[in-house]
Amino acid sequence: MSAKDNDWKSRLGMVYSTNPDFAFDSGEEKEADTPPKNRQKLRVGIERKNRGGKVVTVVKGFVGAEAALKELGRMLKTKCGVGGAVKDGEIIIQGEWKQRIVELLGADGYTDVK
Repeated sequence: MSAKDNDWKSRLGMVYSTNPDFAFDSGEEKEADTPPKNRQKLRVGIERKNRGGKVVTVVKGFVGAEAALKELGRMLKTKCGVGGAVKDGEIIIQGEWKQRIVELLGADGYTDVK
């Protein structure tokens, strides 16, 4: 049993069980494993709507752990030298960087990028 599984705050309100085989289920789903980079199908596009006239580059289609998505977003923002965010399974980069991001993703091992 890891320390995360033994978090007493997540079990508040639970009734005591005398069953020796009882395993508490907090109802949280475990994150999916991140497939290899060459199996990801990423889509890079430009969006202008609902952004106050600003142009952003959006990377969609990433499958896997949230931490891996945030790391990829951090790498893209650093390489482009701009700001951005990672929200709702998408990477949002400020500005029009579509061609540069496609090149960066290809160089990093992502083969199916459009």
